[in-house]
Amino acid sequence: MFNQYETVFIATPVLSEAQFKEVVAKFSNLVTENGGEILHQEDWGLKKLAYPIQKKSTGFYHLLEFKADPSFIETLEIMYRRDERIIRFLTFRLDKYAAEYSEKRRKKVQAKIEEK
Repeated sequence: MFNQYETVFIATPVLSEAQFKEVVAKFSNLVTENGGEILHQEDWGLKKLAYPIQKKSTGFYHLLEFKADPSFIETLEIMYRRDERIIRFLTFRLDKYAAEYSEKRRKKVQAKIEEK
């Protein structure tokens, strides 16, 4: 049985746009190659950090929402730790209420995109 997860990672700000897209593609492919299904992705862009991490005050934020087997999460987090371009990450399982809220939020974001 698959659970629904959200993961947000912060990549180092010294990356170029192409390098950041490569990082995003790497982790997206990792999810799909391990039998997961990507539900939604959001690129939050370059943001100021609340406190310096590795002497950096900004970072590229990216949200990845997916369904996967619970055993995959350990693999994903090991890959985050091994990749020197990732300075922070957080992964958590969504319960049924959070999943419903996330669904509503995705529809709202999609409606805004379609308006433009």
